[in-house]
Amino acid sequence: MRVLLVEDDELIGKGIVAGLRKHGIAVQHVGTAQDAETVHMEETFHALVLDLGLPDRDGMELLASMRAVEPQLPVLILTARDAIEHRLKGLHEGADDYMVKPFDLRELAARLHALVRRTQGRAAQVILAGPLRLEPESGLAWFHGESATLSRREVDLLAQLANADGRWVAPALLNERLYGLGEEIGSNAVNVHIHNIRRKLGSEAIETVRGLGYRLGWRLAS
Repeated sequence: MRVLLVEDDELIGKGIVAGLRKHGIAVQHVGTAQDAETVHMEETFHALVLDLGLPDRDGMELLASMRAVEPQLPVLILTARDAIEHRLKGLHEGADDYMVKPFDLRELAARLHALVRRTQGRAAQVILAGPLRLEPESGLAWFHGESATLSRREVDLLAQLANADGRWVAPALLNERLYGLGEEIGSNAVNVHIHNIRRKLGSEAIETVRGLGYRLGWRLAS
């Protein structure tokens, strides 16, 4: 399991990272809302542990923005705000669980495992193509049966190619679907994502033909 921890207190963050590692949980620790959003777009996580008192933005605002990108991501708020009003607001506005500092690391680990089990038990769209199993909604992927770490853009790109059902997809169309018309992107953004996917999944993962575009290198399972 991989967890994104958003905690601005460096000492507390290091303690959580070390403690959860003992329970088989890998943790990526960041200290600001901006860093959390950047890492979230680049990597896939099974859960989010969120402190509310962040230096650059309130944690509830960050929760809303991350929920908009990945609605099914399990979120556990971990904060010193212990009033019942704070707990209710956190749960009503999208958190799946709420813990108050100080806390027991064993309980935190147990709650995270429970959250992820519940999420994985929900019905999910699954793409099966060659050795690849992909769940676009959760961002989880497996390659030859082993967990594969793909960024959110890489997952979205693979899903777009899979939905094309063997047809070639032009670079301009991929750009539009991945980023939208209002977002400024580099001219080689799609090429960078494709390079990274091939590095992780093999050169045969995506086929390219000049003038036609890209398509998934494996046939979808029927």
